[in-house]
Amino acid sequence: MPHDIIMGGTTGLAIVLSRLLGVDMAVIVLVLNGLLLLAGGAVLGRKLVTTTLASSLLYPMFLGLVQRIPGIDRLTDNALLAALFAGVLMGVALGIVMRVGSSTGGMDIASLMLHKWTHIPVSICVYLMDVLVIGGQALFSRPEPILYGLVVLVLESLALDKVMILGQAQIQLFIISGQYEAIRRRVLTGLQAGATMVPIKTGALGQSQMGVLCVIPYRKLFAAKELVQKIDPAAFITITQVKEVRGRGFTLERAVEDLDNIM
Repeated sequence: MPHDIIMGGTTGLAIVLSRLLGVDMAVIVLVLNGLLLLAGGAVLGRKLVTTTLASSLLYPMFLGLVQRIPGIDRLTDNALLAALFAGVLMGVALGIVMRVGSSTGGMDIASLMLHKWTHIPVSICVYLMDVLVIGGQALFSRPEPILYGLVVLVLESLALDKVMILGQAQIQLFIISGQYEAIRRRVLTGLQAGATMVPIKTGALGQSQMGVLCVIPYRKLFAAKELVQKIDPAAFITITQVKEVRGRGFTLERAVEDLDNIM
């Protein structure tokens, strides 16, 4: 706020209204969140109200408290530094909320209401709301704060995405080798990882064989590559980052199997 960096959401809308009406921004955020919460409850149902009530009320309260911390508006004179910290912190905060399936309320509710009335995809509704809010602030802002605002939005999106998949991302290996049976056994017993056999046909020679597909944590990647290289140094391996894995062995307890019986 001290650097007049533009923002999206109800906070950005409150910045515009605060300048027009001369009312404290935290009060405007509280009123906007309350109105949107009531409208969302009427249009989208009570479930939305229960999942967003806490953030809709607590956010403006803490915003008002933080604004009153002595010297909080003089932490840095560098607008870029302020934009970097703001984008990362907001992205982390939003990611924590969304990881548990909740919402921060505010303009998120307006986007969902617009989606219900027009059947426009939610992502497009969110973009439309951001364009309107940022466009309103652009009327009162110089070009430089607008550019800083774009930095905030980009960093917020990146940080949010990282927090959403934090601790869930895995590595997927797809191994093509004539020694696929030996590799399958070592993946099951040596890595203590699951393996799926995929029927394939080689492109050059047209030979039918099996590819070994497995998903492992990052910490097992080096051991997996070493394991395959020892069995077949010429094995073809593709390594892909998977954002989330669900099912047996990951979100469900791994089944204890007698590996000797499945060799």
